[in-house]
Amino acid sequence: MLAWWVTLAQSAELSDFATVDSSGLVSRNGGGGGMSDKEHQPVSCKAVPGEDVIGHLDAGVAASRVAQQLARRRFLGQGAVVAGLASWPGLSAWASATEASSAGASVSGLSGPLVAKPIPSSGELLPVIGIGTARRFDVASTEEELAPLRTVLRELPILGGRVVDTAPSYGNAETVIGELMQALGNRDQLFLATKVGAGRSGVEAGIAEMQGSLKRLRTDHVDLMMVHNLAGIREMLPVLRQWKAEGRTRYIGMSTSFERQYDDFVTVMESEVLDFIQVDYAIDNRSAEKRILPLAQDRGMAVLTNLPFGRGRVFKQFQGQPVAPWAQELGIQTWAQLALKYVVSNPAVTVAIPGTARPQYLVDNLGAGHPPMPDERTRARMAALFE
Repeated sequence: MLAWWVTLAQSAELSDFATVDSSGLVSRNGGGGGMSDKEHQPVSCKAVPGEDVIGHLDAGVAASRVAQQLARRRFLGQGAVVAGLASWPGLSAWASATEASSAGASVSGLSGPLVAKPIPSSGELLPVIGIGTARRFDVASTEEELAPLRTVLRELPILGGRVVDTAPSYGNAETVIGELMQALGNRDQLFLATKVGAGRSGVEAGIAEMQGSLKRLRTDHVDLMMVHNLAGIREMLPVLRQWKAEGRTRYIGMSTSFERQYDDFVTVMESEVLDFIQVDYAIDNRSAEKRILPLAQDRGMAVLTNLPFGRGRVFKQFQGQPVAPWAQELGIQTWAQLALKYVVSNPAVTVAIPGTARPQYLVDNLGAGHPPMPDERTRARMAALFE
């Protein structure tokens, strides 16, 4: 039986996707993801002498560390996993990401495959790390604000990612994404997910909001449309199915960011056929493991997880501490990578969507999407750090 994940390089060799079994100092804003309810507080992450930078790597350190890890994996015979990665440039480019973005130059040099998982309803493979846009992409569209976001959206598919999660309730985010995608010309390289929450006011209001999303995103379809926080769920699901039949969305689903909605969420999961669900899930917020994630596996639903850094709690708890040596054996260089590897190594989770507005954080987050992945024993050891 094949593993529950494959790399994108390996996916080209699969004749049938359905056979994939689903069984210094740097300031870091915390997790993010699809939900816009609260912003995470900045956390300072110090370099410990003789140890790895914690939290998130800064621009120069991130590049050299990634290059070292990738070279090591390649030497150990994991060439298929890291093809194209050993040529990572000096990473000083990340310190001037804004200037490079303005000049239209690529700052990545990183093109190796990430671990990918199948969408159960179709078998389509998605890289396990995407980006969330709540708050981060809600900007006024000045060039100073747009430059790093442009770099993030340009580099995401180059680095092997695809999923961009947004919502009309995320302020100006859909408009900014639409403008940047159109300018970059990379809409077809991205898996675009958004939501509808206006269904609470009736079907017509929900439809108008969905149409507005397409207009703001400057596209004739999205890849995933979800009912946001169960708002008008029973009324809106027939509309989402109609849009899917018409090609205006490829997949449908629902989201919640509130544990108090879990009972109703489970009821809908048990009674409706959905492609995706989206829930909060972090190494220090594992309530979704009790019912939601096992049920998603049983029902054949893909899972997007937002707030994978627990609204910044992961960084606050370990501020000033290096990542444990045993975690570094998994290629984990930062607490962000540890938190993300824990989330995406759950077999039920398809993609994690940490809020991402800075190129260096994109690099760091995507670093968690490369093998090896922790086994159950190691995942338990990870979780114990937060108990």
